[in-house]
Amino acid sequence: MRAESGARLLVVFGAVALAVLTVVAVRVPARAVELRGRLPDDGGWSPGAISARVGEPLTLRMTSDDVVHGFAIGQSARPAVDLLPGKWMTTTVVFDKPGKYTYYCTRWCGPNHWRMRGTIEVTGSGARVLADSVPLFLRLKLDLDQAHPSDLLPAETPTAARAGGLPTPVALDGGDLRTQSPAQVWRALRKHPGNARLTDQQLWDEVAAVWRAATSRERLAEGRQLYRDNCAACHGETGRGDGVMAKALVAGPAADPSGIEHSGMPGMSGHGTVAPTDFTNKRNMLGASAAFLQGKLIRGGMGTGMPYWGPIFTESQLWALVDHLWTFQFDYESGAGSSGASRTTHDSASKPAMRPH
Repeated sequence: MRAESGARLLVVFGAVALAVLTVVAVRVPARAVELRGRLPDDGGWSPGAISARVGEPLTLRMTSDDVVHGFAIGQSARPAVDLLPGKWMTTTVVFDKPGKYTYYCTRWCGPNHWRMRGTIEVTGSGARVLADSVPLFLRLKLDLDQAHPSDLLPAETPTAARAGGLPTPVALDGGDLRTQSPAQVWRALRKHPGNARLTDQQLWDEVAAVWRAATSRERLAEGRQLYRDNCAACHGETGRGDGVMAKALVAGPAADPSGIEHSGMPGMSGHGTVAPTDFTNKRNMLGASAAFLQGKLIRGGMGTGMPYWGPIFTESQLWALVDHLWTFQFDYESGAGSSGASRTTHDSASKPAMRPH
């Protein structure tokens, strides 16, 4: 009898304990991590590495210890969170895939702003987040530190809307416009007998029309916004390398010991902090391919002060940004009697060998 009573008590106790555990489990708050932002020279993010589990909420309680910073997670559609000095902000994120995510500062807090990066290592089941397919510059084995000046320069800004010569389309090596520099395409057009009647400037206008056909208004708008948010502080609104942060980036001999190799594109290569690249420089830009420019964006300037954007932007965003960089060389909009958009439609149909990216 006593044994039977004991068993009943044990069952009751177990049921109560299970109920308590259930309540406790329900009431356990999401994991909270305190994250502080400081100027990069004072340590940047603290902590700089966070761990999380797939499907489990990660709550971040964040503040700034000095100036205004912004918090965002790379390749994520989540809006950035501004962090004001002494004010606490809380946000909760749930990751649905394992992988390494990068969080970064979205506010230009100083010359070394780009160094404010941290990582969230997410573990758990599911397909691991991987970077987009191997970047084109790696597949092409491009040397991003190699000079690429163009020996062909237009007399004036190539203007897509002015193009009217209807050059004979040419087949490009590999059929991918992203692998070709504007100078290479100009040469290909010039060599074709069907384009003999066109002047050199007319051919440059045709090159501009080809580049315009490879993008869209939506992509240009996206690239323009990305540039303004992330690049203009150093490179300037007009791409001349004269942004508000440019003066803080001092070119030194370590950036280019020879003083020759990267003289026209200093912020894109070398070692050390150097002046931002001038995207209006014809000689350097017209000798570069889109794959080269995207590679620079992904890899960064290897210690020049040029950030690496690979873990921050999606591949689509990177290409949109590259599209915008070409607008510092080509005029897509002006021109009497026609628009870049109308020209785009025609060119897209007439140049199948030039595959848009």
